[in-house]
Amino acid sequence: MKLYNTADRKIEEFKPLNEVVKVYTCGPTVYNFQHIGNFAAQIYWDLLVRTLRANDFKVRRVLNLTDVGHLVSDADEGEDKLEKGAAREGKSAFEVAKFYADDFFEGWRKLELLDPEVVARATDYVEADMRAVDRMTANGFTYETEDGIYFDTSKFPEYADFARLDLSGLQAGARVSFSDEKRNASDFAVWKFIKPGEKHEMRWDYLGRPGYPGWHLECSTIIHEELGEPIDIHTGGIDHVPIHHTNEIAQSYAISGRPLAKYWMHCDFITIDGRKISKSLGNVYLISDLEERGFSALDYKMWVLSGHYQGDRNFTFESLEASRNRRLNWRNRIAECYQKEVVSDDGAYEQVLAAVSNNLNSAEAFMLVDNFQVSLENWHKIDELFGLGLFKDAPEISEELKGLIIEREKARAEKNYVRADEIRDELLRSNIAVKDTADGAIWQYNS
Repeated sequence: MKLYNTADRKIEEFKPLNEVVKVYTCGPTVYNFQHIGNFAAQIYWDLLVRTLRANDFKVRRVLNLTDVGHLVSDADEGEDKLEKGAAREGKSAFEVAKFYADDFFEGWRKLELLDPEVVARATDYVEADMRAVDRMTANGFTYETEDGIYFDTSKFPEYADFARLDLSGLQAGARVSFSDEKRNASDFAVWKFIKPGEKHEMRWDYLGRPGYPGWHLECSTIIHEELGEPIDIHTGGIDHVPIHHTNEIAQSYAISGRPLAKYWMHCDFITIDGRKISKSLGNVYLISDLEERGFSALDYKMWVLSGHYQGDRNFTFESLEASRNRRLNWRNRIAECYQKEVVSDDGAYEQVLAAVSNNLNSAEAFMLVDNFQVSLENWHKIDELFGLGLFKDAPEISEELKGLIIEREKARAEKNYVRADEIRDELLRSNIAVKDTADGAIWQYNS
C-alpha cells in the first residue's frame, strides 16, 4: 500500500509503526452546519481507513470535535466560533456545540462512514491541555503575556520545515496578530486569558486566571492522551499545513520530545461551479439541500470518490447526476447477479483493491469496476471497500411483482403490447424497471 506523505512530498510505501495503525483525523468545529465540502474530507479519510483494513491492517482512529477555542481567523485575537454561534442563535455555547455535533453525525450516518474508535470533544480534554502547557513551559518552550501563554517558535528550530515557511519574510501580523509582547511573528497562543469584562462563556481557571485553550493545542493533547506519539497517519485539509499542523508538530515535540506523526495526508478543497464555497456566493450546499433535489448522501459520496483526494474537484449538479446514474448502474448489476449467475473476471477485485491502495486512487478503481464482470461475492467486497450502500434495499422483490414480470413476458409473446405496457407502468410505480435481454427479462431498480 502506498500513500503520499506531505512531510516528504512524495508517495511512499506505507509501513506501520506497530501492530495497530494509529490514525488521527481533524474533525469539524461544531458551531454551524457542515456543508458538502466539509464532508468531502471525511469521505476521503473513511476511504483511507477502509483501504487499510482491506489490506489487513488493524486501525485505531481518533476523530476530534472542536467545541472551544477556534477563533474566526488564524490570528490570536478575535471571536471564538462557538461564542459567535451562541450569539447568532441566542443559545449557550454548549447548546450550540451539541446541536451541530448531532447534525454532523446525522450526515455521517447518511454517508455510511465508519465510526472512529474514539470521538474526542475538545472540552473533555481541558485539564489535559493545562498539563500539556505545564510540560511545554517546564521544557522552556513558552512565555506569558498579558493575554495568554505563547509558544516561542524560535525554541523549535525545525518549526518552518513541515510547511517550508519563509519565517524571515513573515511580517508582523501577516499570519497571526502581533503585539509588543510577542517575540516572533510566528509565535502562537497555547492558552488564552479572558480579559476582565470580556464575554466568553466557556472558561476554565488556569494560573489563577480564567481562560481557554488555543485551538491548535487540542489536537496535540488528544493525540498524546488517546494514541501516544508518534502516530502513523495524521489527516486534514491542505489549509491546515502552514499553521494548524505546523503548530501541532511544534507543540507535540515540546510536550513529548518525540515526532508527532510518520505520515501526513492532506486533501484539496472542492469548488462549486468553479467558485470557492461561500455564503456570499450562495453556493453553500448541505446534504439536506441535495436530498431536496432528489439526490441521496450516497450519490454525493459516489461523486467524491469518483475523483482523487489530492485533485482539483469542481462540483456541479450535472456531475452529481452522472454519479447517481453510475451508482444506480452498479446496483442494477447487483440485481442482475441475483437473477442469473455472473462470474467475475479473473483478479477483478484484486485489481480494484490494488488501484485504491495506490494513494487512494478511487477514480481508477471505479473505472475498473465499470468495465469488469463482477460476481455477487466481489460486489460485497467492493461495497465494503467504498461504503456506497450498494446493497441498501436488498435486490429482492415480492412474489406479486415477480408474477407481473412473468405476465408481461407472456403478453409480449402474444403481441399484447398494450397489456405489456400497462404492466411496465405498474412495475415502475414500485421502482422496478424491466430490461429485456436475449436470455429473457430481468428486473432492475428504476432509481
